[in-house]
Amino acid sequence: MKKSKVLSFQKNKISAINLQETLIVLAIIGILLLLALPNLMPLISKAKSVEAQVQLKAIYNAQTTYRYMHSKYSNIMGELDFEPPRTVKENGTANYVYEILSADNATFKARAEAITDFDGDGVFNVWEVDENGNPKQIVKD
Repeated sequence: MKKSKVLSFQKNKISAINLQETLIVLAIIGILLLLALPNLMPLISKAKSVEAQVQLKAIYNAQTTYRYMHSKYSNIMGELDFEPPRTVKENGTANYVYEILSADNATFKARAEAITDFDGDGVFNVWEVDENGNPKQIVKD
């Protein structure tokens, strides 16, 4: 009777992967990620720079509205209908700080400067917008 139980148990055996095979697969995935990460860094930096472009466009729109009302651009961020997002240093989500560099009756220039180094090379990304409304990358990260 014992032999029949052993034989029936062996017949119901299901094939599966063992711990060693799982660890080998995880190691291969880790190596592939390490190889791919340097190639993905420019894409990560580009994706994070979208924040600066969107916020600079909002500053441009706020400056345009202010100019229609006061016949000049504003030097003071608080006068505009724009509230900069809280940065990661202030427990927020923004990676850029925003400032107005210059403003007069006909022109203005605003800047977005990264507060984090996206690719670890010591260079911080900088974008600017002027009265034409097209954000330009000044310093590439």
